[in-house]
Amino acid sequence: MSREIRCCKVFKMKGSTLDKISAFLGELIGTGILVFLGCMGCVKTDIFPNNHLQIVLNFGFAVLVAIQCFGCVSGAHLNPAVTVAAYIYDMISLSMALAYFVAQMLGAFIGYGLLMVLLPEDTLKAGAGLCVTLPHTSVTSVQAFGIEFVITSILIIVCCGVWDPRNSKFHDSVGIRFGLAIACLACAAGPFTGASMNPARSFAPALWQINFSKNWIYWLAPLSASAVTAWAYKVVFRREVVEAEITSNEKLRQLEEVNLS
Repeated sequence: MSREIRCCKVFKMKGSTLDKISAFLGELIGTGILVFLGCMGCVKTDIFPNNHLQIVLNFGFAVLVAIQCFGCVSGAHLNPAVTVAAYIYDMISLSMALAYFVAQMLGAFIGYGLLMVLLPEDTLKAGAGLCVTLPHTSVTSVQAFGIEFVITSILIIVCCGVWDPRNSKFHDSVGIRFGLAIACLACAAGPFTGASMNPARSFAPALWQINFSKNWIYWLAPLSASAVTAWAYKVVFRREVVEAEITSNEKLRQLEEVNLS
């Protein structure tokens, strides 16, 4: 008797229902891990020194850990912007996209809440608040929006490239790829906007710290960039493997006919 059948008998649920619950929990816990580990790595005080490179590498590693844990469960979106792209790219249904959004927001809230309980108070109140994303004072709101839009677009291109049917055989190192991509984008844009690219990651610290200054940027820029980029990639670049296979089979038949003749 398979594990799935045993689970269904114990919980008296259909396999598809259990899969959806599992995916919901995967997004919740995965996003919680991302926010907990990522924001913990942002602690910077006189007692706990830190630097930009350490912060961006930590966030990349946090993404790697979350994907390694739950990539096979839910796809480990960990980000409403990625979920929007997945929906547009026909990877998930609208109902699951909404469930993912709820899970991500709740997971981020819980992940940062654990930091509020476990970290010393002085580390939480440093600056605008631990891990609260704000544009640099020399960066205008328009510039910050543009930076977040562009770096989120690049992130979504990475996602769409991984989801492309032609890339289905090359998923062994997805966690490493995404972790390094996040680290690269954060290394470049972090000093200017915090390089959020993720509404859940920005909303949870803002909510706990009650600091929503310019938080709209970290909602509108990533979500709009995700929608535009995923649609553009789907229209311009995506190709189905079936078409390639048919073309290859036709070429083989033509070669066989030539050989026979």
